Amino acid sequence: MTKRQIAHITLEADTPLKVGSANSDFLQDSPIQKDWNGLPMILGTSIAGVLRKDFEGDDNDIFGKEDGSKVIFSNALLLDENQKVNEGLLLAKSDFLQLFDNLPIREHTAITDKGVAKEHSKFDEEVVYKGSRFRFSIEMLDEEEAFKRLIELLQSPSFRLGGGSTKGFGKFKVLEISTTTIETVEQLAKYSSSLNEDFSKLENDGFSLVKFGTKVSDSKEFVHIKAKNYSTYTIEIKPDDFFMFGSGFGDEEADQIAVVEKIIDYKKKGLSKNHILIPASSLKGALAHRTTYYYNLNNELYIGNEKAREVISELFGEAKNSKKEINGSKGKVLFSDCFKLDRDEHKVFDHVAIDRFTGGGIDGALFQEKTIAQSDEWKIEILLEKEIDEPFVKAFEQSLDDVCSGMLPLGGATTKGHGVFTGTWSKS
Repeated sequence: MTKRQIAHITLEADTPLKVGSANSDFLQDSPIQKDWNGLPMILGTSIAGVLRKDFEGDDNDIFGKEDGSKVIFSNALLLDENQKVNEGLLLAKSDFLQLFDNLPIREHTAITDKGVAKEHSKFDEEVVYKGSRFRFSIEMLDEEEAFKRLIELLQSPSFRLGGGSTKGFGKFKVLEISTTTIETVEQLAKYSSSLNEDFSKLENDGFSLVKFGTKVSDSKEFVHIKAKNYSTYTIEIKPDDFFMFGSGFGDEEADQIAVVEKIIDYKKKGLSKNHILIPASSLKGALAHRTTYYYNLNNELYIGNEKAREVISELFGEAKNSKKEINGSKGKVLFSDCFKLDRDEHKVFDHVAIDRFTGGGIDGALFQEKTIAQSDEWKIEILLEKEIDEPFVKAFEQSLDDVCSGMLPLGGATTKGHGVFTGTWSKS
């Protein structure tokens, strides 16, 4: 019998997850992929595609081309409050699983090739909570070394699942890897394909357990593995005073409030308190604009020069546009959403809308903004592909200098003095 190596992998979402279903409904433009119980899931084909892209070696031999594949990926299913997946049909959902009936919504506006908002182009995306846990399996025939390489890829900081990976979504950390090897027909008959199978109980039946990594508790992580093809930029900044990444909504105190989200907490078996969010998409937009400015300045590219926009597509990607025959490209910079517990330290500012023609106040146009007044330090990691020409890297690092010196404010209401951060950045 051909030897089979099997691994059960438990992952935790380090940032919200966007796994689109390619459908739309009356409530969201882009709802997530769900299983037969209406719970978030990640298709095995998505996992296979990500690992195949990063796999070093003959991927056709492992993942197959014409002769079939030597590796099988299961769908990644959501863990319930008891750290189990529900592989059968549920007659009723627990209170914990009902939390996933109403997921966070991210508001977006499409951007034109000039970097400004496109008219009538607001859309929203449904995302899965940060902290959600999933489990899936990998089964491989022979090829022990290839099996090890796949396990290592799962622990890379650049490993992302789902859509929007360049704007903050889909970052995971490995919580547990459990493996076993099936070498006889008798062992195969005793093996259960359930993702809830406890491999440690199989040792009495002659199964050999192979350890790649260590089973960890909630408070620990696997040894940090560097992303081979990426440089890691670490930004450590503090706000000078107030900042606000707008949610597009208001509350009983103000017309405009900062965006906050809750996180799934498996210890409490529920949702956490509100966390302040710095959306990676906002950070990406600010850095993309300033990096383009420095690249054009350094290379004396001015208005009318076709190469003036080159840095946008090279570093930050470009949307597909059939009218202009743009094929589209994925960015070479990976950002992550950042969260910090909201301690309810806010400052409300009163404003009057101004008539642009007279310069006077508009009657009945008083509005309020509720900003964040916490002075905590934010630590932000950005991954940049190594195989990038030096002029692009130089412009990117100059934009980081501006963020850390307060010359590039972040978030909304920056023209009113908000969003000024200062600190340092480092590269490894």
